[in-house]
Amino acid sequence: MALIRTSSPHLHKASSTADVMRLLILATLPGLAAMTFFFGWGTLINVIWACLLAVGFEAAIVKLRKRPLGFYLKDYSAIVTALLLGLALPPFAPWWVTMVGVFVAIVIAKHLYGGLGQNPFNPAMVAYALLLVSFPVQMTSWTEPFVLNGSEGSWNVLSFGQTLGLIFGSIDPALMDAYTGATPLDAMRHRSGLTTEEVWRSVPVLSEGIGAWQAVSAAYLMGGVFLIYRKVFTIHTPVAVLGSLAVISTLFHIIDPSSFAGPFFHLTTGATMLGAFFIATDPVTSATSNRGKIYFGIGIGVLVYVIRGWGGYPDAIAFAVLLMNLSAPFIDQYTQPRTYGHAKAKRGMKGGS
Repeated sequence: MALIRTSSPHLHKASSTADVMRLLILATLPGLAAMTFFFGWGTLINVIWACLLAVGFEAAIVKLRKRPLGFYLKDYSAIVTALLLGLALPPFAPWWVTMVGVFVAIVIAKHLYGGLGQNPFNPAMVAYALLLVSFPVQMTSWTEPFVLNGSEGSWNVLSFGQTLGLIFGSIDPALMDAYTGATPLDAMRHRSGLTTEEVWRSVPVLSEGIGAWQAVSAAYLMGGVFLIYRKVFTIHTPVAVLGSLAVISTLFHIIDPSSFAGPFFHLTTGATMLGAFFIATDPVTSATSNRGKIYFGIGIGVLVYVIRGWGGYPDAIAFAVLLMNLSAPFIDQYTQPRTYGHAKAKRGMKGGS
């Protein structure tokens, strides 16, 4: 029987890569809507701008590689990469930050390794990590939810035009200072000697505005459950990510509740749900066997907590995913399932092989 040698993602039913990518795009819409509602037009603008750039960079690099343009553009992989990066960026991220990030994701992290299926690292997370290290001010200026910025129940303080002007530089950036503040993870990480209880009571973003981040997390959770229902991926990786993060945060919270936040805080703030369901499950850069996916997800959950608790960055999804991407081939080597017709699985590195 002839075998078709292709790179992942490997599909086992009558679905194309484009079909899977369209489902991923559809599943992110609740999260995008929630972020737009609570944090203004910036996220929607960033996503649209990133997608336009991704299509342009994808077309240019495919043309440069002398590959069929239509074949690569129709799989929507560039759109998904840009969408995930746009969702991760702060709503007021300048246009050039998005442009640099999309260029790195599409040209360097994806096509430099041969294109879809050949990249060892998640392109969106490569771009996000590079932007966070290179432009810390722009990448940490997060918009406060409208419940904290004096909107008195209005849907948005800044109009679409004002937000567009801030992002593309036609409005004085000083205006942005009135609408930005710390995220819950920032507030908990830089507590200035306060206990966890004191931070919860004294910091408005935790005492009054935490519901906005929890609502966004719930929206991404809904999208992730939809993808599991449609069998885009299995439950192993997201459950392992969320389960390991919940277990380790619970242990430290029990040991010292005045210094460590509880599991619900870690699960419902930051990019936890987005990372668990939309980033860690990337079939190209994650582990492939069911057992391997569990180890892969546990590694991400533990690394997220370690970096959040003792690292220099409040949120850690990008760094945790990239470190586990590096470990995925090793995990695959030692978690190979038993081949049909063989008594046991062939795992690990055999001498002379």
